[in-house]
Amino acid sequence: MAYDFDLFVIGAGSGGVRAARFAAGFGAKVAVAESRYLGGTCVNVGCVPKKLLVYGAHVADELEQAAGFGWTLEDGHFDWGTLIANKNREIERLNGIYRNLLVNSGVSLLQGHARITGANEVEVDGQRYSAEHILIATGGWPQVPDIPGKELAITSNEAFYLKDLPRRVLVVGGGYIAVEFAGIFQGLGADTTLLYRGDLFLRGFDGSVRTHLKEELEKRGLDLQFNADIQRIDKLDDGSLKATLKDGRELVAESVFYATGRRPMLDNLGLENTGVELDERGYIRVDAQYQTTAPSILAIGDVIGRVQLTPVALAEGMAVARRLFKPEQYRPVDYQNIPTAVFSQPPIGTVGLSEEQALEAGHKVQVFESRFRAMKLTLTDIQEKTLMKLVVDAETDKVLGCHMVGPDAGEIVQGLGIALKAGATKQQFDETIGVHPTAAEEFVTMRTVTR
Repeated sequence: MAYDFDLFVIGAGSGGVRAARFAAGFGAKVAVAESRYLGGTCVNVGCVPKKLLVYGAHVADELEQAAGFGWTLEDGHFDWGTLIANKNREIERLNGIYRNLLVNSGVSLLQGHARITGANEVEVDGQRYSAEHILIATGGWPQVPDIPGKELAITSNEAFYLKDLPRRVLVVGGGYIAVEFAGIFQGLGADTTLLYRGDLFLRGFDGSVRTHLKEELEKRGLDLQFNADIQRIDKLDDGSLKATLKDGRELVAESVFYATGRRPMLDNLGLENTGVELDERGYIRVDAQYQTTAPSILAIGDVIGRVQLTPVALAEGMAVARRLFKPEQYRPVDYQNIPTAVFSQPPIGTVGLSEEQALEAGHKVQVFESRFRAMKLTLTDIQEKTLMKLVVDAETDKVLGCHMVGPDAGEIVQGLGIALKAGATKQQFDETIGVHPTAAEEFVTMRTVTR
């Protein structure tokens, strides 16, 4: 049967664009449908604008440190509107780049909502197209618990477009998005409280990292309230919001920001017209090659709920394009030792196993930890500490995990990710000469086992 397209991609986020571009480069006839914005969550309401806001929030630290280096500065003034306008301009530029990447690759870009109407058929704004393969890359969407007043809360989707910086913000959640936005709001001058229903945020991260970040955020004056959850939200006469907690306490703020998880974006996708099945968590079920339970339909990225990171979606998109249209270049995505960062303040960088994961996997573990005040802070009164940690297999000497909390953590851990991917041992770390004076050299000079 002759199809309109060899590959029809639904969603022009990171994974979808990567798959479409490279499939077209391999000679396939490709279409991409997108109903919102080019670049997906990451470019528009995720990692890119978030990092720009983190940079903005960090300027306050630089101003505070400046006096120690001889700079006399008048009191600075921050304007939220200027930051958001400049951010919007950059996002629009990136949207254009994504458009050019697709069009210049020979991909047919259809701007409209795509709905699957059959195993090999997609409808976009009333027009139907046939395709040998359909790739679902529709990503995720923030979700707010079903409580009275939930419509008064905002999520990351709305936070990037607030007209004004709220004077007081309640951030609800214990994942990386909650921690990052709490740091952004506080760093830009908002009175910020982070509420989390559990004992300690960042579940799944190394225990030392979680505890260390908690201590550093408290030093910065961030109000951390654990074992706390909101029961309802009410709007007061002056326009502010009253959050009633499950323990009966009441907190008032101008904004309540929820970062309590994301769901797969499957709205009006037409899965009922296919044999595609969902897993027990509600994500699209796929095999090792991103094949759904419908032979002609594949899925990648956040919608499959594996590792929800932009570089992972990119790798999955590349793997799909290669397997379908350039099989001699195909290689599966390796989900082991994926470096990642949390752009909290101070930031986290991590790769490999946490101490807890290593023990759970049966390793006999040696832990090397170092906490120190960064050289840059020695001319200031700031008492922030950096944490560096190595988790080592005591029997093989292989480094199982590297963890850091401190300035440039993400930049440093990216290089360590290569070392772990290559199977580096602690001896090889020890025999590597450090770059002096840097914080990064601490990773190759830790000699004493902490425990």
